Amino acid sequence: MDLSLKGMRALVCGSSQGIGKEIAIELSNEGVEVVLIARSEENLKKVLNQLSTKNNQKHHYIIANFEDDNDLNGKIKNFGETHGKNFDILINNTGGPPPGKIINAGVSDFEKYMKMHLHCNHILTKYCLNNMKDNGYGRIINIISISVKSPIDNLGVSNTVRWAVASWAKTLSNEVAEYGITVNNVLPGFTMTERLENLINNNARTQKVEPEKIEDDYKNIIPSKRFGKPEEIASLVTFLSSKKAGYINGINIPVDGGYLSNL
Repeated sequence: MDLSLKGMRALVCGSSQGIGKEIAIELSNEGVEVVLIARSEENLKKVLNQLSTKNNQKHHYIIANFEDDNDLNGKIKNFGETHGKNFDILINNTGGPPPGKIINAGVSDFEKYMKMHLHCNHILTKYCLNNMKDNGYGRIINIISISVKSPIDNLGVSNTVRWAVASWAKTLSNEVAEYGITVNNVLPGFTMTERLENLINNNARTQKVEPEKIEDDYKNIIPSKRFGKPEEIASLVTFLSSKKAGYINGINIPVDGGYLSNL
């Protein structure tokens, strides 16, 4: 299927590893010019070298700290002054809060991760929105979690923050739809990334068992009996970025191997 993405430009957050990295690679394979953004320059350079340039794209990267929204705001504006601020596609994707019971969370934990997720998403969206409106085309895709539909045990802060982003996105989708802009949320299930490995190891320590037991327990409650792959998330995101997905707007799409029991 030709998704007609050649010549478009995407800003992909959290693209130095995991799901963000695979999204960047997949979009570049479709002819998109990709701007990576994350905090590790070393990892960003490695990913940059993996991006396709078969359509003569000129890819770039931005080093920014999502724990500091002022830093992010300044970095994206500086980039725009040098390389132009026109983006057709925005992928909001940020590493999630660490495991832990919600009752043990401090107010500062909620503040920190609301800033990293909700605030930074909002900053980047406002930056991209005017040009999207002028072009009559835009795709804003948020990588969140299945916890939006069903909170996950021992992810108290994450469950809270993810829901806030989902509600923000739905509200935004209604405000910008008339301009040819869609806003959708992709909800990965148990996907083999560093974050899942950390969750497995944390639960293993808490329960005083081997990580392999926790991993098997997770797989046994997934109908597909396996973890997802980052590239499977990337495939959906790439489709949602295209003109063919123009009437899909304001929804949460799980990619979870059938894990969720709700519709």
